[in-house]
Amino acid sequence: MNVLSFSVVGAASNQVELLYVWQQARPEAKAIIACLFVLSIIVWTVMVLKVVQMRRARKLNTYFGEEFRGQKAVLDIFDRKLHVEGCPLYAVYNVGCVQMDARLRGTGETPRKTQVSLKNMEHVKRALENTVAQESLKLESGLILLAIAVSGAPFMGLLGTVWGVMSTFAGIAQTGSASMAAMAPGVSAALITTVAGLLVAIPSMFGYNWLVHNLRAFTVELDNFAQELVSRMETEYLADE
Repeated sequence: MNVLSFSVVGAASNQVELLYVWQQARPEAKAIIACLFVLSIIVWTVMVLKVVQMRRARKLNTYFGEEFRGQKAVLDIFDRKLHVEGCPLYAVYNVGCVQMDARLRGTGETPRKTQVSLKNMEHVKRALENTVAQESLKLESGLILLAIAVSGAPFMGLLGTVWGVMSTFAGIAQTGSASMAAMAPGVSAALITTVAGLLVAIPSMFGYNWLVHNLRAFTVELDNFAQELVSRMETEYLADE
């Protein structure tokens, strides 16, 4: 019972302590903390959305990769009008098939030819490379906000701390009282901005590194798939020069 009482008292004292520090904070420190709070909401929103996006893309890539490798001809899925929204591999595959189909048919709705030239095959390769780059950029979108939070949040917190300490010492110089009781409230209120900055930067750093690692894995997967797709197209349709 005594241990429980001490725990409750300790929790209450911590809440009172944080409330006291917040009350002692200067307006500029509160403004910086408010900005960091908004930045924290943005960062966590971006991280959650990117995790959901990447997990969905990975799942769809797995299913589509199995379907692609199970087809007999490279254009079978394209001819079936299969559409997979949000799948990076499908986006690459669809662009490649559209380009190949256009070069096999020529103008109009003529039947497909059985072969294409090396020049036409190079056009298909460039279209695939552009699509891989575009899909990588889609997955990368939003990461700049995490990078800004990682590098900028600690400096915002440091700015608030230095500003608060400067104001505290300026007030002490004006009053001529250098006691601990006069200094402690201002210094503790100044340090809270550094804590707030680190609370924003640390989760952002871990989230950013995890997302960048997965983005690199996705980019390699897209490159490998594009090369595999080109190889199958060349095997089926490239004319011997």
